[in-house]
This record gives sequence, structure tokens and C-alpha cells, in this order.
Amino acid sequence: MTGLQKTVSLCLAFVVIVLGMLVYSVTRTPPLSLEQLRERDVTVFPRPREIAPFSLLAHNGEPFELADLVGSWSFIFFGFTNCPDICPTTLSVLAQAERLINQGNSEYESGFKGVLITVDPERDDIATLGRYVSAFSANFIGVGGESGDLARLARQLHVAFAKLPGAEESYQVTHSTHIVIVNPMGHYHGFIKMPHQVDTVVLTYRSLAASF
Repeated sequence: MTGLQKTVSLCLAFVVIVLGMLVYSVTRTPPLSLEQLRERDVTVFPRPREIAPFSLLAHNGEPFELADLVGSWSFIFFGFTNCPDICPTTLSVLAQAERLINQGNSEYESGFKGVLITVDPERDDIATLGRYVSAFSANFIGVGGESGDLARLARQLHVAFAKLPGAEESYQVTHSTHIVIVNPMGHYHGFIKMPHQVDTVVLTYRSLAASF
């Protein structure tokens, strides 16, 4: 390679780097303030709340405990696989948000964790949960367990649910609809109210991750 060719190559490399930095600076959404998050129906606690130890079961058959929420931002939804509308819609929003967060952005990649915790342990065994969450994202975790253990964790996270009277196999379950946010320390950090929007989830994650 001649000296001219080397110079041209170095110049082109420099241009690519500069353009890359420019695209990054333009496309990267700046973090939102707490006030801006509140305007989007996102509540962030002034002081994150500790979560007492719990013992549940992930859809892969492994125990799911408090330690499994440490190291990433967990966006948790309490729902069930027979839910006709809110649950699949929310899981779809979380899956789209995950794809946008991880899309060519190593700064945020792998820091987002989507979790579905069932409020219908009678019908949602771990195999059913696994098939369900995997339809939205291969990275999502479905969590089940004994009804008492699920209820105790739900109460810590301000989630309520109850089985509604109905046919033996076709009953419905009423439940809270907010998305629970747990920070990388395993603390209850806040929640997102309905209606759930993809951009709100993405902005919430990026804002919290940038300021944590």
C-alpha cells in the first residue's frame, strides 16, 4: 500500500468514526428527569425499597429468587397465560422495548430483563409459562410457584390479584396492571402505569440506567 493509499484509508476511517459518533449523538435519546417520567405515568421512589427473600420457580425449572433480580433492570408484570388482552399486550410492549434497547447499542445491551410472574398458578405450570413468554422474547423469564409464595411477593410490590368466579377451567383472574421496576441491587425502584407504551418503557429504562 502506497503512502497516498494509507492516508486515504486513515481519512476514511476517521470519517466513519466521526459519522458514527454523530449518528449516536443524534439518535440517542437523552435521559428524562423524574418530573418528565412522572408526566408519562412512571413513578420512581425517592428511596428504593428492599424486597424480602422469596423462593419461586422459573420456567426453565431453576429456582427463581431475589438474587436473580440482581445485576439488571427487571421489568416485571404479574399476569397469566389465559389473559385475553392486557397480559399479551403488555408482554408485546416489553418485547418491542427490549429489541429497541438492545438494537446495536452496547451501552444498554443485556441490562434489561423482562419477567412475567403468574397470578394463576393453578393453570400456569412452568412448561406453559415457558411457551408463553418465549413467544414474545427468548430472553423473557416466566415465573410460577405456590400461590402463597406468589401472593407474598405480590404484596411487597403493591400488586393485587384474585380469582373470579366462573366455569371450572375458564375462570378469569383480576390483577393489577402496572409494570414493576426492580433495580440492579434487587430493590423495588418504581412502576409504570397503564396504558403501556413502548417508548415509555425504553425511555424509563435508559433514564434510570443512566442515572443509577
